[in-house]
Amino acid sequence: MTLRPGTTADIAFIRSLTTRPDYAPFIGDSDVVTLQGWIDSLAARVVIWEEGAARGFAVFRQIGDPSGAVELFRIALESTGTGRGDAFFNALLDHAFRDLGAARIWFDASGENPRAMKVYERAGCLREGVQRAQWWRPSLGRAVDLHLFGMMRAEWLARRG
Repeated sequence: MTLRPGTTADIAFIRSLTTRPDYAPFIGDSDVVTLQGWIDSLAARVVIWEEGAARGFAVFRQIGDPSGAVELFRIALESTGTGRGDAFFNALLDHAFRDLGAARIWFDASGENPRAMKVYERAGCLREGVQRAQWWRPSLGRAVDLHLFGMMRAEWLARRG
């Protein structure tokens, strides 16, 4: 299992996940231009998680922010319920703190995705708040809650022990 930088060639794979109907309550989609912009940006990073082939992706934003905060903007795995979520998410945390130099990582999660929130909590991230009925999901015909999560570098280091 490895993380590698995303490239233009990965856009079709990324969109194959973000446009899946079963992911619609949990994850937003971005067009090709936006994805290419993140791939080309110094303040963003698209990463692909591989295990023989591409199995997941994530987008980091705010890289280089003076606060040291890095946003983990989007996370998706090719298949869920396989027990790979913990390894993938921990690899993303390691990448943020070790390779991107984050002082803090933060992200949100759809209130419709309790399985993912359990992964985040097992990794040691703290639920820092809830924005009620914040994110409109057309597939559901309603807005869902966004749960805000975060982890500080010191917390990551303590977990690495």
